[in-house]
Amino acid sequence: MNPAPPEFRSARPPAVPLSHLDTLPDAVASDGHAFRSPASASPLGDGRISEVPIEDLDPRPRKTPKYFRGSRRTQRLTGVRIVGTGAHVPHRIVTNEELEVRHGFEPGWIERRTGILERRYAPEDQATSDLCLPAARDALHAAGLRAADIDLLVVGTFTPDQACPSTANLVQHRLGLDAPAFDVQAACSGFMYALVTAAQYVANGNAKHALVIGADLNSRIVNPTEMTVAPLFGDGAGAVVLSAGGPDQGLVRYQLGSDGGGGPLLEIPHGGTRHPLTPEAVAEGRHYLSMDGRTVFKWAVEAIEHSIGYVLETEGLHPSEVAGYFLHQANIRILDHAAGCLGLDPQRVWNNLSRYGNTSAASIPLCLDEAVRKGRVEPGDALLLCGFGAGLTWGTGVLRW
Repeated sequence: MNPAPPEFRSARPPAVPLSHLDTLPDAVASDGHAFRSPASASPLGDGRISEVPIEDLDPRPRKTPKYFRGSRRTQRLTGVRIVGTGAHVPHRIVTNEELEVRHGFEPGWIERRTGILERRYAPEDQATSDLCLPAARDALHAAGLRAADIDLLVVGTFTPDQACPSTANLVQHRLGLDAPAFDVQAACSGFMYALVTAAQYVANGNAKHALVIGADLNSRIVNPTEMTVAPLFGDGAGAVVLSAGGPDQGLVRYQLGSDGGGGPLLEIPHGGTRHPLTPEAVAEGRHYLSMDGRTVFKWAVEAIEHSIGYVLETEGLHPSEVAGYFLHQANIRILDHAAGCLGLDPQRVWNNLSRYGNTSAASIPLCLDEAVRKGRVEPGDALLLCGFGAGLTWGTGVLRW
């Protein structure tokens, strides 16, 4: 597959051939959105999800979590709306086959265990801010705004260009913004944390137009020879522009949470003030991302089940009333679990995991941008956004479009 030309807006690849669909779970396709069987396809032929009976998809009673220490606190943040979205991924496509040949990984293991077929890697001369810029310009263009209109920039990332200054500062300068700019570090929940933070400013009238970016360059922080970690991650950036909205628009119900007791499960051990980076640490690979994959997986499925379930219940929404689910793209088995235990219509769970892998803070805005560009989001729709990851952190919210 040839990389997209430089002028292509966000360098998205074409859909994976249909011959690949039988290698993924039946409920999910590989072309960036949920697979619609002929029986459930919209009779209008307009690409929208059709309204099909889903009485048999009611949520199952939730079991008491063993790993997820959830919260009963939720908030409401309205009067805000997304007026533009954007996305960017590097041109270079790295397939499973390439990783298998280069590093001797077990053939077929990546796809069987994760649902990932390929991911994007940035070239050596690019950093996270370089991915942020085209995504931000994309979102500004979609919103019909200029850089001069933005008065706040928040970037969610855990792979900054450097420890200081913040990646947001670098993006602010290169975009020519007259605006405060800062990073939010919540790993794979970073976009949700950044979105809620920026929305507070807009809702309170302290910002007129806020630019929110979720971006990570994960290929630089994973050990390329570690089969259980490296193949999961890819590079990318997604952005949204927030402006004032109606009283019923915005995050009608949301929850941010953290459990620092789970920090050692998913961490970069060295490189901070606790363990400064040394030649010995680099030689041992202590500057790479370390993950207890089995435990993190168990925590993640409980985090999705309980945080989404509680947010929907608190808002009084049945899963069928949500037009689209935009969950962090970590593993196809996690997405399938969410659809099963919560009674979600799998047609409404957005999925681009097979093409991009886990892009951390970029995964939710990448999905959201695809849905908007395909005309799959309409005014008044209730969208469910859910990010979860290192920290341990999570952010779940119902966004009324």
